[in-house]
Amino acid sequence: MGKSANDVVITGVGIVTSQGVGTEVHAAVLAAAQTPVVRVETERFAPYPVHPLPEIDWSQQIPKRGDQRQMENWQRLGVFAAGLALDDAGFKDDLEACSSMDMIVAAGGGERDITVDSLIVDEGLKRNDRERLLNEKLTTELRPTLFLAQLSNLMAGNISIVHKVTGSSRTFMGEEGAGISAVETAFARIKAGQSSHTLVGGAFVAERKDVLLLIEAIQGHARGEWQPLWARKAEDGGGMILGSVGAFLVLESRAHAEARGAHIYAAIDTIEGDRGSREAGRLEARLERLLEPAKELAGEGTVVFCGTTGFQDLAAREQAVLRTAVPGAALRAYGGLTGHALETQFPLGLALAALTLDGGAKVPPFDAGHERAMTARATAAVVTTVGHVRGEGVALLSANA
Repeated sequence: MGKSANDVVITGVGIVTSQGVGTEVHAAVLAAAQTPVVRVETERFAPYPVHPLPEIDWSQQIPKRGDQRQMENWQRLGVFAAGLALDDAGFKDDLEACSSMDMIVAAGGGERDITVDSLIVDEGLKRNDRERLLNEKLTTELRPTLFLAQLSNLMAGNISIVHKVTGSSRTFMGEEGAGISAVETAFARIKAGQSSHTLVGGAFVAERKDVLLLIEAIQGHARGEWQPLWARKAEDGGGMILGSVGAFLVLESRAHAEARGAHIYAAIDTIEGDRGSREAGRLEARLERLLEPAKELAGEGTVVFCGTTGFQDLAAREQAVLRTAVPGAALRAYGGLTGHALETQFPLGLALAALTLDGGAKVPPFDAGHERAMTARATAAVVTTVGHVRGEGVALLSANA
């Protein structure tokens, strides 16, 4: 594929997973000779296993204690990962560039006051006028700032305050589809010449009882001991094991990146998201269409970062399409390594793909029992995300040769 001025390239990667903080630790995992050791917390939220946050010195990216205190962990993680991406791209101290930088964030809701939630439920067992009860407790028990903490666009607001990114700002909500739409929109705007440099990504904190409850409500969270993603079964309580993840990317037009001498990790060649019914083969038909541009990438130098949830049926259906659409490519279900990160799943897959292509890595199997070793260094990557309820996305990346 020939190069052009409006090619979309990745020049900054900010990544935090249970594997550690930053690009170096993740690049090492992706280039390792052996299957990485998975870090899982099985006691704190039993019976639900969770991939926890690593140790983080928040002050490295959020120097003011006051800023740290007024954020919850979900916002802290997003602001921290965004700072890592800006640092990595060389924009952190460039106030002029940050003032014109666009920002697109994929976000869920803020954290809840579990104590107040529990109080309302307990009191509701004793009274029938539950609407009145709810109003009473919300006006007397809930601190006013928590209403603000629930706003999804506060992460973007805090990134603007802490890192001075003050160009246009958009926030998408909607689970996995939000992450897909965020990156797809950034890509389309740069490709069309409407933006020259954009910060895009999100953060997800799995270590929250309210989030675990939401997944358990659809009987979707695996229980007990951790199992490799491709080996999970419905009788184990479902397929999802959530992971705390922060993932931000700096995307630029090739012309903008080259003009400032930026390091380019990889180019995003195509990206598209879609959604619809999954009945009667419609999921397969939609994935086949999204993967059509990937057919020319079939071969040993292509790695597929598959963002499947771990739901047995969905994972099997996606894998079957991928085997046909990109034959010969190495399949890597990255949610088995980091946990599933909902809004942040797609940006995470792109971050892993960028690091892989930059280093020309032979990515080790994340599940040695179901994934084969790579025989050639990666020169192209396919990133997929299939939402646990709806939404699908596919991106194709190539090395910046």
